[in-house]
Amino acid sequence: MKNRTEKKHTAVIWLSVIALMWITHTLTKNFVSDPAFAKLIALKESFTADRSLWLFMLRAHILLAIVSLVTGPIGAIRKIRQQSPALHRWNGRIYIVSILLNFIPGLYVSWFAAGGLTVAGFLVLNILWLGTTWLGYVYIRRKDVVRHSQWILRSFFLTFANLTIHLLLPIGQHALGLSYVSAYALAVWGSMLLNGGLAEIAIRKKWLI
Repeated sequence: MKNRTEKKHTAVIWLSVIALMWITHTLTKNFVSDPAFAKLIALKESFTADRSLWLFMLRAHILLAIVSLVTGPIGAIRKIRQQSPALHRWNGRIYIVSILLNFIPGLYVSWFAAGGLTVAGFLVLNILWLGTTWLGYVYIRRKDVVRHSQWILRSFFLTFANLTIHLLLPIGQHALGLSYVSAYALAVWGSMLLNGGLAEIAIRKKWLI
């Protein structure tokens, strides 16, 4: 029992560290180094969106995702769940609301992604992210803590999809020799499979729940 608790504690620490590193990278890249997202726009084959609205939606999407990345690991801390249930509930509400609010910006930004397969992949990813989060909320309302934890864990692993996409993208481009558009589409779909698979392994192994 003690060994399992220690493993869960270690897993939460690792997730927190990864989330913090990715948040730092994301904020630096998108709000300091290239706040106009000029490099991202340059990679697109065509850009038909209203730039002001697109920038607003993209920034909202990023900031809301960061809220999800911050609150996700906090929700997995067993000590907070046991000793401060009110804090756990409020943290969970913020996590769920951040993803619900992110659905519209996510859909809008997805529509202007590079290539049809990428657009379709992002649309599916947004629906899965919203759906897993909503099921987590539904089950906790029914007092089904086990299923709540499982679905929220699936949701949280999908929160890391952007990180996985950026890890898979150079593999597609440099290792497989794909174009940026093809590699990006592969990375988006691959992130869902990889992160979804890791979530199922984490649930079966009880790494975090």
